[in-house]
Amino acid sequence: MTETEFLSLIDATLSQIEDVFEGAGQRGDIDVECSRNGSLLDIEFLHNKSKIIINSQAALSELWVAAKSGGFHYKHDGRQWLNTRDGSELMAVLAGIALEQGGLVIDLG
Repeated sequence: MTETEFLSLIDATLSQIEDVFEGAGQRGDIDVECSRNGSLLDIEFLHNKSKIIINSQAALSELWVAAKSGGFHYKHDGRQWLNTRDGSELMAVLAGIALEQGGLVIDLG
């Protein structure tokens, strides 16, 4: 994957995640605030001030996630983002983190 392709994939992935969380906030499912600065997405659950931070690491062609449960690195396999340690899929993990940290049930699929 070229750097241009990677950056395009990152943009699409972060936009998808941001849209889901912002949609939950707009529906009143939870009080959540998303802020994006380039390839960094900050998701804050306002009721408890906890955050999920998602950031690209272009030099490594990875997407990194920081949450209360830890830090996770993901590589794209051509279909989906997979954890470099345990093979778990990014969107499923983010759904679990959203439930654990914010009490929010979401579908990122």
